[in-house]
Amino acid sequence: MKLIFLHGLPGVGKLTVARGVAELTGFKVFHNHLAVDLVQSLFEFGSPPFVELRETIWLAAFSQAVEAELDGLIFTFAHDRTVREGFIGSVRKVVEATGGEVLFVELKCSPEELEARLAHPSRRSFGKLASVEQFRELSEAGAFACPDALADRLVLDTTGVSAPDAARLIVNELGLR
Repeated sequence: MKLIFLHGLPGVGKLTVARGVAELTGFKVFHNHLAVDLVQSLFEFGSPPFVELRETIWLAAFSQAVEAELDGLIFTFAHDRTVREGFIGSVRKVVEATGGEVLFVELKCSPEELEARLAHPSRRSFGKLASVEQFRELSEAGAFACPDALADRLVLDTTGVSAPDAARLIVNELGLR
């Protein structure tokens, strides 16, 4: 199985691009917020039980996808300081244990574009971070620092690039056709 680990700051377009990649590849999309919203309905964001259960759900989903022999899965992920240090290694272990491959893709965009996207009303439907002020505060506090484990990745700047074009670029660069 190929796991496309699509990551980047909140608002860069991960879900929109993931849906485009899914259309081109037939891979399923595992939207990070589905797990986050479920766990947050029970526990405070960042609390020990929240962190534990969220990671358990993520890894169980990957494990089941591998076991079900899915061709591929696209996971949207925004790193934050509540993610445990060993999470990326655990993802690799689950997927690669059966010969699968984890393909890291980082989406970026200009700060101006990012702030415009953060303010878009569609972000509220998933309970996503939608406040530019809150994003700035979190960013200045180091909340979104990218771990070294994500160093080996394809980086795509989506500033001025449509989601369908970004999806095509990812599919082509990763040889998924």
